[in-house]
Amino acid sequence: MAEQVNLGSRRNLQPYSRARSFCKTYAGLFKKILLSLLCLAYAAYLLAACILDFQRALALFVLTCLVLLVLVYRVLERFFGKKLTRCLKPFKNSRLKLWMKWVFAGVSLVGLILWLALDTAQRPEQLISFAGICMFVLILFACSKRHSAVSWRTVLWGLGLQFVFGILVIRTDPGFNAFQWLGDQIQIFLNYTVAGSSFVFGDMLVQNAFAFQSLPVILFFGCVMSILYYLGVVQWVIQKIAWFLQVTMGTTATETLAVAGNIFVGMSEAPLLIRPYLADMTLSEIHAVMTGGFATISGTVLGAFISFGIDASSLISASVMAAPSALALSKLLYPEVEESKFKNKEGVKLPRGKEKNILEAASKGATDAVGLLVNAAANLIAFLAVLAFINAALSWLGELVDIQGLTFQVICSYILRPMVFMMGVEWADCPMVAEMVGIKFFTNEFVAYQQLAQYKNKRLSGVEEWIGDEKQWISVRAEIITTFSLCGFANLSSIGITLGGLTTMVPHRKSDLSKTVISALFTGTCVSLISACVAGILYVPRGAETDCVSFLNTSFINRTYETYVCCRELFQSTSLNDTNSPSFSGPWEDKEFSATALANCCELYTNAVCA
Repeated sequence: MAEQVNLGSRRNLQPYSRARSFCKTYAGLFKKILLSLLCLAYAAYLLAACILDFQRALALFVLTCLVLLVLVYRVLERFFGKKLTRCLKPFKNSRLKLWMKWVFAGVSLVGLILWLALDTAQRPEQLISFAGICMFVLILFACSKRHSAVSWRTVLWGLGLQFVFGILVIRTDPGFNAFQWLGDQIQIFLNYTVAGSSFVFGDMLVQNAFAFQSLPVILFFGCVMSILYYLGVVQWVIQKIAWFLQVTMGTTATETLAVAGNIFVGMSEAPLLIRPYLADMTLSEIHAVMTGGFATISGTVLGAFISFGIDASSLISASVMAAPSALALSKLLYPEVEESKFKNKEGVKLPRGKEKNILEAASKGATDAVGLLVNAAANLIAFLAVLAFINAALSWLGELVDIQGLTFQVICSYILRPMVFMMGVEWADCPMVAEMVGIKFFTNEFVAYQQLAQYKNKRLSGVEEWIGDEKQWISVRAEIITTFSLCGFANLSSIGITLGGLTTMVPHRKSDLSKTVISALFTGTCVSLISACVAGILYVPRGAETDCVSFLNTSFINRTYETYVCCRELFQSTSLNDTNSPSFSGPWEDKEFSATALANCCELYTNAVCA
């Protein structure tokens, strides 16, 4: 009886066993069919979105192209990688390699000279920025630990990559538009922070208080970066950038990976990428790791600066451009004289996040960002308070000897003015830019970028450029150069952060770290300043100029930058005759609305012709 029951149950289970066996056998086929159907559905969706409104679907189209590019790269690497390696074997011949290097160097030098001669013929002030690069490089070479050991291949490749990337981003229309678009998308993305912060703090605080407006961006961006790290996106991008820099510049795997990582993560987090290797790294490699930390800003802090109103495309460009320059200048000041253990071309593998799922990664990223947010808020409160106290003390000391208005900013504006001028800033703007560079180095970049944001807001709101003898804002060119010069963690307070983080990882190398940190801070500062010089060489005004005749023919009641520019142009074209009646010249001559436009301008701004 029992045997009959067992036999019956087996027969009943047979269809299920067959079904499970069938599913196991053809699981791969089912997966491919499902994936193909999903891809077809997505392709149809993308096609429909592009046909309906391509501009609206541009972001999705770009992301899709990037994903396809990655997939194509992986397929080519998998099936044709070994064949390409075999094809490139003849180029490993030492004589051919040396000959190609000299030809490439000669062509690059001739190209640079011709480009500078043709490009600066229209804008001679760009030569000042080029002279600034030469000045900073010579200063670093003069301070080099061993002049004969400098690898000029690394130095020239690093500066060359920085310059080429600058040309692509600043000067070419596709590059400029791409980074401008990327900056706009990041700004839109960061604005979603308002949904969370408004719910927690309320609309009034979010709209009016800096702490509730800009600092929550750090939490949101930290959460997103943690998700991307869990998915392996950040590691993949870092490794590809590091591989490219390592191959072109000849640097070692560990130092290159840490510097590339600094584009995305902070100066304390980037060394974690190479933590197992820190104990065996040479002093030159450790110096490069520190320099990378000082020369760049993390992705999380980048989001906070964008929320200030700083130009997003300039910030992204400056952070990316700093990576090859940091390696180049670090090897100029602290060249390699030891035998490194990490010269292999394979690089260092980065593991994925240890979180179990994407929700845990998001939660961990937000929680970890709390420390950064508190640190940023504490630094702002403390440094602004200390700066106010120092200014009060200096003002008091100055008044004792009849010097009025002596402040820390004024001292910086005089001491750093020549250096800022060599970056390509107009002399009239130099005092204000020098103040911000001094504040960034002696306090921190948050305070400096906040000051830059205030100047930018004044310009955009149409405030007069000069009120009495005091300049109220700086030119657009000076804003761009300043954005590049401030982009980095190179300030005195960062010394403690760097030493504290690295000493925790390799406590037995504390003396080595202390010996190189000041040199790395100086090098990191020069990286930011050279990036600013590159921006000064390459910057050209973009966008169509405002048609002031048409603009002033409309009714305008609010101050804007366009209003100020057009009213100033009208004032310059207006003179008073013997009867104190205005007479117009240039484009406003014989225009019926000129008198009305002048009256409107005089309501907003003061000028001698308004009497």
